Amino acid sequence: MDKMMDSPWVLRIIALFLAFLLFFSVRTELSPINTTTTTEQTDIIRDVPVDVYYDNENLIVTGLPETVDVKIKGPMPVVIKTRATKDFSVFVDLSNLLIGEHDVKLQYENISDKLKVTLDPATIHVNIEEKVTKEFRVDPEMNNRLIEEGYILKDMTADPPTVYVTGAKSAIESISYVKATVAGEQGLKQSFSQDAAVKVLDRDLNKLDVTIEPETVKVQVDIAEYSREIPVVLKEAGQAAQDITINSLTFAPRMIKVYGRKSIIDGLTEIPVIVDLSKITESQTYEFDVKLPDGVTKISDKKIKVKADITKVEQEEQQKTPASTEETPPPTEEPDVTDDSTTTDKNTSSEETEDIDS
Repeated sequence: MDKMMDSPWVLRIIALFLAFLLFFSVRTELSPINTTTTTEQTDIIRDVPVDVYYDNENLIVTGLPETVDVKIKGPMPVVIKTRATKDFSVFVDLSNLLIGEHDVKLQYENISDKLKVTLDPATIHVNIEEKVTKEFRVDPEMNNRLIEEGYILKDMTADPPTVYVTGAKSAIESISYVKATVAGEQGLKQSFSQDAAVKVLDRDLNKLDVTIEPETVKVQVDIAEYSREIPVVLKEAGQAAQDITINSLTFAPRMIKVYGRKSIIDGLTEIPVIVDLSKITESQTYEFDVKLPDGVTKISDKKIKVKADITKVEQEEQQKTPASTEETPPPTEEPDVTDDSTTTDKNTSSEETEDIDS
């Protein structure tokens, strides 16, 4: 045995065997299966923008996703480089399609052939329509609950009053409301202006995918105290002087605007004004104060002008006295006495005549 080990040929054969054993061991470690297992990687690049090619001057396309997710699989160095640089693009070409609905596959470019690429979604359903622009009036709006009690929303105006809306023909035809909503804090009681975004809605109040120009308008909000015009009614008080007869009383204004809480103002039917007859001494215009009813904060007129037409009794008697002197005075008692005496004389003469005859 020792002689065999000392033989150079035996040692050479053993060395050759070990060399073959080592070779096959290394080859097994470097086989393609194990290489794939250790160097291949999968990654997902999310929210990659989608480029769209079509006639955007005359057409509108709906149903397009803004972004897609891109799944890449391949050698680790290539995957890492692709994710880091993101120098690829995802696009859809609609330039050769007619107006109508279509199912279109998304495409990509500038991605290494060594990578397996999967797009999510891979196919999209689009609708190509005619592009339309139309002018609409803007209606400002605000929550009336923000207004302080006793105040009302008097008016709201938008500047500019109209906007131009561009979109697909079907979207433009479905527009029911073009609104500009004003926000604010609770307890508003002064007028103000505010920039408000314009919203375009259909009849079900769904927001439409359209372009608005301009996107915002300035809204002027006019807030005022609640008011209403109430008729004035004169209430006479006191007594006119004995030598005065009041023929008529006329007044102005006939209506007064009163301000305050709506619940109180709406309950008023008249504004009474007390006229003190004892203060009326001449045919002229007098002023009387208007008393604020309970709950009323202010009124448009604090005084009422009352025009009085009177007649004084003394003037009538003085006018009648000069006129009576011109008339023939009534018969006095003296003529009556004269008549009686004359009658007596006649009777005496008759008696004397009778005596003479006898």
